Formats: sequence, structure tokens, C-alpha cells
Amino acid sequence: MNKQLIECVPNISEGRDLDKINIIANIVETIEGVKLLDVDPGNATNRTVITFVGEPQNVIDAAFLLIKKASELIDMSKQTGEHPRFGATDVCPLVPISGITMEETTKYAHKLGERVGNELGIPVYFYENAAKETKRINLANCRSGEYEGLKEKLANPEWKPDFGPAIFNDKVSKTGVTAISARDFLIAYNINLNTTSTRRANAVAFDIREAGRIKREGNPATGKKVLDKDGNPVKIPGKLKAVKGIGWYIDEYGIAQISYNLTNINITSMHVAFDETCKSAELRGLRVTGSELIGLIPLQAMLDAADYFLIKQKRSLGASESEKIKIAVKSLGLDDLKPFNPEEKIIEYLLEDKSTKKLVDFTVTGFAEETASESMAPGGGSIAAYVGALGVSLGTMVANLSSHKAGWDDRWKEFSDWAVKGQAYQNKLLFLVDEDTNSFNKIIDGFRMPKGTPEEKELRKQAIENATKYATEIPFQVMETAFNSMEVMDAMLKDGLQNSLSDSAVGILCAKTAVTGAYFNVRINAKDIKDRAFADEIISKAEKIYQATAQKEKEVIAFIDSKM
Repeated sequence: MNKQLIECVPNISEGRDLDKINIIANIVETIEGVKLLDVDPGNATNRTVITFVGEPQNVIDAAFLLIKKASELIDMSKQTGEHPRFGATDVCPLVPISGITMEETTKYAHKLGERVGNELGIPVYFYENAAKETKRINLANCRSGEYEGLKEKLANPEWKPDFGPAIFNDKVSKTGVTAISARDFLIAYNINLNTTSTRRANAVAFDIREAGRIKREGNPATGKKVLDKDGNPVKIPGKLKAVKGIGWYIDEYGIAQISYNLTNINITSMHVAFDETCKSAELRGLRVTGSELIGLIPLQAMLDAADYFLIKQKRSLGASESEKIKIAVKSLGLDDLKPFNPEEKIIEYLLEDKSTKKLVDFTVTGFAEETASESMAPGGGSIAAYVGALGVSLGTMVANLSSHKAGWDDRWKEFSDWAVKGQAYQNKLLFLVDEDTNSFNKIIDGFRMPKGTPEEKELRKQAIENATKYATEIPFQVMETAFNSMEVMDAMLKDGLQNSLSDSAVGILCAKTAVTGAYFNVRINAKDIKDRAFADEIISKAEKIYQATAQKEKEVIAFIDSKM
């Protein structure tokens, strides 16, 4: 459900020739599943920042093509520009977005570097999290001397590339060197103030940013700088790590802002930066009116922001994803200066395939009508999953109501935890609504495969067998998930809001229906599986869940009868 996504942000040493830039940038979308998000050329720097995203292997395949094309179109021996550089593709960082760790992302960076060095003959240095020795962590060290110093640098054994030639040959004189890394996601984030004073905005920025401010004698703004024993200015560090910041005045909006770079949102998140800025601004007689996100943001960062503010309010965290996005936008004031459209700002939403409408995106009426149509899908499996989703939604509703009940403030977290569990079950079941239909379509695809030769017949037979197994595993997952979800309704029946007793009971009955319906689908699909050991095992496990669910239903009905 949560597929792995990484972002790639190559910087190429060309910012003036738009034809070249577009050829280089657009090549990434020749790899299926890769989406080009942004192309930002700079004339003075003669450098372009390109941003694209996708699943890890697809992204490094696309990055390889981009580096190859840049090496063909950019001649570093003739390149000039304001920005430090030493290669046609100067840097190529990979950034984990969702479902993947930094450690895993680093492995992909190493795979990319090895391929660039071996197949393209371009020297590669690994930096930041991908660095293989301490002195190479800092990009500035790797790039010191820039392109003009490459001949001497490559000849130095201490600076032998991680991959690729250690010699300044004719090819390298044209391509230069590429630095490849895995790094954390960087957010460009501005906070709006109710002032026009850049000086006052800077004062808040210095309070917050990691670098802080220079220590002075007497007056903190105009006093004499305090120097250390080496003659360097002593710094008073700011409140937050991994934050760079400065104040400025925005003529377009007529306000001062603090412009932050949050260089590692795992260390300092957007919502913490916002909250600490609010506190510092208030101490200085200022007020934060909202904020502005520059560029894109991972979905999880927005959900974390919503949870942060919900916890401060002692409210349940078991809200839907869409509701949490609204809470984050309003809490951070992201719509203060202009409308904030999550579909255009959240990376995962940009990547969604809008061409195919999912069943769960239908209206209630539309879903019913689609089910009633002549099409064989959605069928009983998808309906069972949807009924299960409705059931646990009722349990989640009771948990959320209980969390917000007057007089139960000391129990808000107890019920919030149940609501969060309920949301997880609901999300899984909603996913299975469409996946059941997808699994049925895989069987149809198998039957449509050619069968003109013995080889084709064998491939077709195996494809149908694998698809049938999958189409049996999906309703089994519906059974497991719906059965497990009954714990939410059971807890709410016994400990939750007693005025909602019937809602929890209906949730249990929906879960029972989901289990029973999915059980029938497991059995009917399993009968066509040739691998009888597999079929017998999954039917046996399904039978146990079915019997346990029937028993749970009896217990719940008896409990309800005792309460009414």
C-alpha cells in the first residue's frame, strides 16, 4: 500500500540554453513511473536544478539517462558560471520521500554511482550520507578546486574517485565529475509576520536558526563583537538544529517574512519551526499570521503537522487523511497569502494516476450503480471489503466521539489510540476494495494470453495459476483485516460512549458480513487452484477465521441484549 518513493534533484551545469535543458530534463520521463516535477534554470549561475520522483529503481534508471544526456550536450571545457561546479551533471542527490529509509536510499545512490562510473566513464564522488570516508561527507571538500583543478585532483591518490577513471582524459575534460549522494528532504518554508520590519524579522530568525547570532558586548544589535582566542566571532546558537533562516521584506505581499531552509525535517519539522517562531515573535511583540511553502512536501510531513496540533488540543488522532490535511493547512496558516492546493503541493498526490478512477473514488450511488451494471467487477470480494470498511468506520466514529466527550478529557488518548487503529484497518480494507477487482482482472488477462505454441501455453497456464492464487489471497486478507478490526468495535461496546452502543454493534455485524463474504470468495477461487497444498492451507486458515468470527458475533449480540 505504501510504495517506496525517492526524489532526485540533479543540478546540471547549463542554465542558459533552454533547448539543451529541456532535452536533458525531459529524458527522465521516458522511464515508466517517473514524474518530472520541476525545472529551474539560472542564467547567472549557468546552472539548472531539476526535480523528479518515482520508485527507487526507476529513479536511478532515469538519473543515469539524464547524466548520460548531460555529458553529451554540455562541454565543461567551455562552461562558465557563478556557481561552484566540476561536472556536466554537477551533483545528483537522492532523497527518501516515503516507504524507504536513508540506508536503503544510500544503496541506490551507490548503485547509480557504480553504473555512471563503469558505463559512462565519468568519475564519481559519493558525498553526504553516501560518502564512504569522512572527508567526502562535505560536498565542498569533494568539489574544492572545481573543474579547473580536476587534473591535479584526480592524480592525487587521496582523491581517487569512488567509481570511474582517476585520470583527466579527453572524455573527462568534457564531462567533468559527478557527485552523487543520499540526503534528507529539504523544505523551503517562509513564515509571515504582522510587520514590515526586516530587522525585526531577522531578530526572530536569529533566535530560531541553528547558526544563531553573533555575540556582542552591551547592545545585542550594535555592540562590539565578542571574539574567541583565534579571533573569530563567538556565536549564540539558535533554538533549532538543521535550520537556516533570514528575515526579508516581500513587496508583493507588503509584509516581512522569515525565510527558512529546513535541511532535515527529521530533526526539525515544519510544524516545530512554525510553533517556535510563534513563541519568539510574541516575545518580541510580533505576531505570526501564517506561512508559505515553497516547492513540494512529502505527505507524511503534513500528517505529522496535523497530529502535532491535534495532540496539543488533546483531540483524537483518528481523523481521515483529508481531514488531517485541512487541519495542517489551517494550523500552519498555509493559505494566508494565497490558496493552498494539496493536489499541487504534496508529492504523493502529484504522482497519483488520475487517468483510472478507483472504485473507492466513486460516490455511494455511483459505486452501487457500477456494482449493478453488466460488468463482472466489482463483485462479492470488493463488496465484502467495502462493508468491512464501513463497519470499522463506525467503530472509529465511536472512538472519536468518546475521545471528545466532556468529562472524559483524561481518557482522550485511550480513545485516540483506538481511533488510529480503526483508521489503519479502514485504509487497508479500502485498498482491498480495488485490489480484489484488480486481482480478478489479472485472471482475465491470463486467459487472454496467446496459446499458439507449447511455450505460450505453459506461460499462459502459469499466469492463470499465479493470478488465481493472488485472487484467493486478497479475499483472505479481507477476512483477516475485518476480523481483526472487530477489536475496535468490541472495545467501544464495553468502554466507549454508551449512547453509541448500537453503532458499535452495527460495526461488528458489518465486519461479520465482510468475513463471511470474503470466506465465500476464498473458497470459490481456491477450487480452481492446481496447487492443492496451497489451496488446502488457505481454506483451512480461512475456516478458522470464519468460525472465530461467528463466535464473536454471538458474544456481541448477547452483550447488546444484556445492555438494552
